[in-house]
Amino acid sequence: MRRGSELLLRILLGLLLAGLLPAVASAQVQASLVAVEQSIQPGQPLTVALRMEHREHWHSFWKNAGTGLPTRVQWELPEGWHTGAIHWPTPVLVRDREGNITGHGYEGLLHLPMQLTAPAGLRPGSEVELKATARWLMCETVCIPGKAQVSLRLPVSADTAQADTQVQAALAAQPMPASSDGWQLAATRAPDNLALRVRAPADIAELHFFPADSFVSYKIPQTIGNRGARALLKLPLDPAEQMADDARLRGVLAYTDTQGVYRGVQVDVPFSSEAEAAALISLDDLGNSGEPARADSGPVALSMTVLLFALLGGLILNLMPCVFPVLGLKVVGFIEQAGNDRRKVTLHALMFTAGVLLSFWALAGVLAMLREGGQQLGWGFQLQSAPFVFGLTLVMLAFALNLSGVFEVGVRATSIGSGLQTRSGIGGSFFSGMLATLVATPCSAPFLAPALGAALALPTAQAFVVFTVIALGLSLPYLLLSVFPKLVDLLPRPGVWMVTFKQLMAFPLYATVGYLVWVLAGQLQEAALFNVIGALTLAAFALWLYGRATRPGVKGTRAGIGMGAAVLALVLAVVLGWPRAQAPDQVQWEAWSSQRVQELQREGRGVYIDFTARWCATCQVNKKVVFSSERVRSYFRDHNIATLKADWTNADPLITAELEKWGRSAVPFNLVYRADGSAPQEMPEVLTPDIVLAAFETPSPRRQD
Repeated sequence: MRRGSELLLRILLGLLLAGLLPAVASAQVQASLVAVEQSIQPGQPLTVALRMEHREHWHSFWKNAGTGLPTRVQWELPEGWHTGAIHWPTPVLVRDREGNITGHGYEGLLHLPMQLTAPAGLRPGSEVELKATARWLMCETVCIPGKAQVSLRLPVSADTAQADTQVQAALAAQPMPASSDGWQLAATRAPDNLALRVRAPADIAELHFFPADSFVSYKIPQTIGNRGARALLKLPLDPAEQMADDARLRGVLAYTDTQGVYRGVQVDVPFSSEAEAAALISLDDLGNSGEPARADSGPVALSMTVLLFALLGGLILNLMPCVFPVLGLKVVGFIEQAGNDRRKVTLHALMFTAGVLLSFWALAGVLAMLREGGQQLGWGFQLQSAPFVFGLTLVMLAFALNLSGVFEVGVRATSIGSGLQTRSGIGGSFFSGMLATLVATPCSAPFLAPALGAALALPTAQAFVVFTVIALGLSLPYLLLSVFPKLVDLLPRPGVWMVTFKQLMAFPLYATVGYLVWVLAGQLQEAALFNVIGALTLAAFALWLYGRATRPGVKGTRAGIGMGAAVLALVLAVVLGWPRAQAPDQVQWEAWSSQRVQELQREGRGVYIDFTARWCATCQVNKKVVFSSERVRSYFRDHNIATLKADWTNADPLITAELEKWGRSAVPFNLVYRADGSAPQEMPEVLTPDIVLAAFETPSPRRQD
């Protein structure tokens, strides 16, 4: 839970940064595709690498990231190519600017090598474009998801490929984990920690174990005893993670050799008994004298960036139309009640601040209880969690629409407790502070959203610190104006500028909504993303209905019908857009080519071809109607039917020519090739499961070849 909640807080800050400064956010990591070989040999392997250049202080993550997410590469290759996994260099401990460890990853210049294998049928003299989509999480104090479309065009040659010496040198300079041949390694397990015994071929120093599995804690200090070529590492278990009975200790042991070079060795050993491990590697003279590794630190400290956002959020609340008009009047009231006694004026301001503090502490307590409930349910944020990202998108959309004036929360709050807050004396000032919190909180400005996330992201004590800073930000103008009452005359008059300022604050949040939808686009299939877009539209409609139903003067049946319709629309939005687990037997699409169709026909397989485009609404509806049907999926699976997609989202002359061949100039267009060699059947524009299945069951006249 702690690992996910820390990432949540940093993601919230990062999404705000990406919304406010998208050009800056996209420049933190520059990605490109490079290759060792300068040409492709048919049927031979090819070493390519994702080149990632990090700006100073920024980092991305290893395969077991800690607080973070690993870099991923999704290939878009021509038919017949085979792809290999990323060969990860030895990672380092990465930190934010406050020096807190945030996980395992990389800084500076990084190359992530992979091996591709070309099909044997490539024609020498032609060219091949290798394309991929790379996704990563880049962090400094905040975290921003990154994405890049990378490509590389190489010629095909029958001759031995020449090597790119610069790429070769860059790969050679990286500390790739070496085989453990020549090393003696043994692992044991205890209830609260693991132990790794090491005997190396030569002296080693500055050790750290990077686990491949999350049951080893990434941030509790590792206790390391090291003498010469031998070492004993005590590895703390993460209490939030489960460890299987048959688990092995896997990962990379990083160390510095006698030349001061940073290296790594692969570790993959079963767990042994203490007696077996001691018999294999005797470390008696090391005892238990190991000290916690200096590279590790304790729990992540409360970031000054979070506190700054909290203070700014509290201050900006004073500029909201629901708060600013009463600012000067409230201070004048303090002065009148105190009879110009400076000490009493200050006391009134302090009691007002106490009321604000108590209200924010109550809010922090409620949210902390929600968080604790989430821990008991195993609720932890994962950036890969599409439901969480969808929920966060709805929340950010609601914030933005509220700031735009589509609806108001707390319009009638000024009447709540009015009797208390109009009382004279110190008690009245205290309840005025509570009322100010009640009225101000629904006006949450964009700087406040990340700080509010701290209640769910930070330990309870630190969350209370954040809410205290928000309360002080809201109270600060009252304190200053009470101590220096002449400053009241300098306040700008309330007016239209406040509404304009509030609406202006909505646009960073709209940018954040767009950014989150972009994140969802990398997690969901097209049909599910289509649902999300519809759900966001329906949610906006629901909040508009709520705004209409809660306007001043709207009462009785009219208000009740409006509220009921708003609730119904919001529930439908959540149901429509909520991402669901992908069925394991979803249809797998291949890229269309006329050659591939001929190959499949020669193999005696049925073929379904979908000429489609993302901008074609009918195409998306057809896919959802037809391929959400279990009957269709089962039929395709049982009859080994190949599904080819001809994506016309961007202009493609080959697809255009094929459409013209069939007398078509638009999509959707679907073709069915039966396995018996009968003539292909053209499908109607609007499809149902019965239409598609009937096309495969009903033969057409055989083709005249």
